[in-house]
Amino acid sequence: MTTPLVIGVAGGTGSGKTTVVQKIVKALDTQDIVVLQHDSYYRDRSYLSPERRTSINYDHPDALETELMVVHLRRLVAGNAVEIPVYDFATHTRQTETIRVEQASVVIIEGILVFVDAELRSLMNMKVFVDTDDDVRFIRRMERDIQERGRSRESVVHQYLSTVKPMHLEFTEPSKRHADIIIPEGGYNVVAIDLLVSKLKSLLERQASKI
Repeated sequence: MTTPLVIGVAGGTGSGKTTVVQKIVKALDTQDIVVLQHDSYYRDRSYLSPERRTSINYDHPDALETELMVVHLRRLVAGNAVEIPVYDFATHTRQTETIRVEQASVVIIEGILVFVDAELRSLMNMKVFVDTDDDVRFIRRMERDIQERGRSRESVVHQYLSTVKPMHLEFTEPSKRHADIIIPEGGYNVVAIDLLVSKLKSLLERQASKI
């Protein structure tokens, strides 16, 4: 069995990480690839009242069960399947069902805080940081949270000013120093995406030649 290529994709909220990941997946043109969202590993808050849940700082590293993600990634690297949590952003709770993910030759880890944890970083073969203007990121986050996560405009603005922006400055932005590649403007940077994909294809060919 070939050890999978593990790629970390980080960046601020609304930076375009998901678009970059989608373009990587499409360009590599293989079914032998899995994407793990750090967001899936938010800690279950079902034991708290709905009011208490909304007051939690979800942009702090402690809000995520990164240690479980590390365990799952190690299992995938070892060639085993894992059961990924399913998180409900509207209620801030984990659902009872999980998603089974099988081993793959490429594993992509995506999230705003995936470069913060040293143990998680150590499992990555390549680290990509998506760097986008703050105003653009805020607008994208507002649209996403209202349309996809059932939030009100007022709650999005409050959360952004009270936790999202401060945590970005404290954790996400400094984690950029760990990146091997920085992509300005995310998925719109065609040249950077093409160069990244070319490098990934080269690494995969090198791995295949060792089999």
